[in-house]
Amino acid sequence: TAPGPCGYTTLRDEAVKLFNSLQQLESERDPVPLMQGVLQTCLDLPPLVDEIYCQLVKQTTEPPAPGGQGDLHYWQLLTCMSCTFLPSPPVLRFLRFHLDRIENHFPASEMAKYACFIREALGKTKGRECVPSLEEILVLMQRQEMICTVHCPGAPACSVAISSHTTAEEVAQELVSRLGLSQSPNLFALYEQSRRREQPVGSATLLADVLTRFE
Repeated sequence: TAPGPCGYTTLRDEAVKLFNSLQQLESERDPVPLMQGVLQTCLDLPPLVDEIYCQLVKQTTEPPAPGGQGDLHYWQLLTCMSCTFLPSPPVLRFLRFHLDRIENHFPASEMAKYACFIREALGKTKGRECVPSLEEILVLMQRQEMICTVHCPGAPACSVAISSHTTAEEVAQELVSRLGLSQSPNLFALYEQSRRREQPVGSATLLADVLTRFE
């Protein structure tokens, strides 16, 4: 295969590098940067998405220590993958079978809780512009939501809980309701502001992607 974008080598070589990263993940004290690196490679090289899903299924099948730290690191990366990429239909079927098997064999375990979370995420994931931020990875590892602060003109800043799938339109609608503006004839939108510019956030844009850009 030909060299890839962004200075990557061949797909075969990058797949080997990702496999080595997964091996390192098992004993990593701080797995978050390594997870983000794997996700970024998959975003830059989409053909490797299925490869990583299959490797993670393999690593979480009959591990030496089910529910141990190394095993849970794999489940946490699988959780982040499920909120970022959809695998191809054959791999998706294989993955769902794996999730069902884990829930049946280890009910009420941490692995089963991750499996349930991943199944729900796969039903909502449509693809991301950016990989999850470090903050998002941390909350996904705990199967929680992020808190997003929105500054509203003429009103105090509002804190809104968002998931990896929450759109700007959904947040705008919640804030309109919360501020008692549901009957207002005006249109409302979210804006992102940096040192250099201020621009509206598209209604279908995922807030998680906006937060990653700020990171």
